Amino acid sequence: MQSRERTLRRGVPASRGAGRLESKASALDRQPKAEALDSKMCTAGRNDDQGRNRLAPTARGRRSSRISRSAAARHPQLDFHFSPIGFIRSPYTDKFGIPRQAGLVTAAQARLDLLPDYAREEAFKGIEGFSHVWLLFVFHDDCLTAGWRPTVRPPRLGGRERVGVFASRAPYRPNPIGLSAVEHQGLERTPTGLALRLRGVDLLDGTPVLDVKPYVPYADALPDARSGFATAGHAQDWVVEFSPAALHGLTRADPDGSRQLRQLIEQVLAQDPRPGYMDRYPQRDAFTLRLYDLELRWQVVGRRALVVGLDIAEEGATVG
Repeated sequence: MQSRERTLRRGVPASRGAGRLESKASALDRQPKAEALDSKMCTAGRNDDQGRNRLAPTARGRRSSRISRSAAARHPQLDFHFSPIGFIRSPYTDKFGIPRQAGLVTAAQARLDLLPDYAREEAFKGIEGFSHVWLLFVFHDDCLTAGWRPTVRPPRLGGRERVGVFASRAPYRPNPIGLSAVEHQGLERTPTGLALRLRGVDLLDGTPVLDVKPYVPYADALPDARSGFATAGHAQDWVVEFSPAALHGLTRADPDGSRQLRQLIEQVLAQDPRPGYMDRYPQRDAFTLRLYDLELRWQVVGRRALVVGLDIAEEGATVG
């Protein structure tokens, strides 16, 4: 999806990935923002001349595309093409600030806007009996075109150590597909059609979704499983505070509290969205991230995360 290029400060370097998704989806009602800092997510796709969202590899992914075509030539029956069933609408309009896993920021309200062919309530009959669902989605745009490497530097390891791409959740993969378990809050009719309301997402606004499946605790929850280097995450022990100017901006942006904007900001900052390598730059203490259409400016002051400003975001502004 078309959006103006912004100058962004890059976060943890991610390895490069490839894939292909051809979408017959209609244009979205609003456009997601461009790239940002965290390697968890990729940026939004682009629109073709007919306004349809199309996600396909370009010259940057030729090496991996040649490999894929070679494999497809040997196994033509295994060359798959999928179309999304809908697109995510989330508060994360930029990568910097997205939690590294689903469920860490419970105040993140989102929805899956279903495309007309799949906006059928009978397709979701029985889903009310499940509290959570799996979302199978695509890491889109640059993840589809960048090529991939067999090793990556996970943010959890501070971007210093390499592990195999299949021992990681890096978005740059041979097939850039992701999986998130999120809380669902039922279907709703919107001005544009049918949507599934979600909570606790870790997905960039505009993410294409391929499938929805119920989360089944007896089969999906594995309490004895080992987690390798990905030990349980924890929130920072700092206190999140708001300056008078930030509180004023908060009141203007969320006057009735329906967005749960204050809780969202507090939970996002408590997860410490900064890149893992920031311990090498202790002198840097001022940061900017985006939520919805807002630009959030904050500082690290000792053991405090101080929000100093909250305003409508400007196109082309630096994020990070």
